[in-house]
Amino acid sequence: MNKLFILFIFSFFLCHAYSQESLRTKHFNINSKTVAVSGYDVVSYFTQNKAVEGDKKFSVTAEGVLYYFSSQANKDLFLKNWRNYEPQYGGWCAYAMGYSGQKVEIDPETFKVVDGKLYLFYHSWTNNTLTKWNKDERNLKAKADTNWKNIVR
Repeated sequence: MNKLFILFIFSFFLCHAYSQESLRTKHFNINSKTVAVSGYDVVSYFTQNKAVEGDKKFSVTAEGVLYYFSSQANKDLFLKNWRNYEPQYGGWCAYAMGYSGQKVEIDPETFKVVDGKLYLFYHSWTNNTLTKWNKDERNLKAKADTNWKNIVR
């Protein structure tokens, strides 16, 4: 009976972990190869305050989401506490998440780091949503937080 119980518990946690991973990959802004942030190095936003393209030779998968890094040092920083470096709202445009609750693509070079959190934005030559975000950041962030929680339930 103890072996059956242990098998049940193991199966439960395995299924739970799988369902969380599939939920993440379902809702995160990733390409067909499950790469996040169009392959940009999420650590560089924090350490260099700029967008730097990653290299697949420095890659890590965190609960189904693949990240590329520009260096081994950045990869190592990510591995120490990867949740600290993940973009908010699954890597979707923060402004769109706050304004309408929609998942909108981003320009990985249009970003903002606030209070240790990475926010990404859509930017074309006619529309920079970071500018709009900055005009009403507090309200948009509160709405985006709520909208994102409703999406990933």
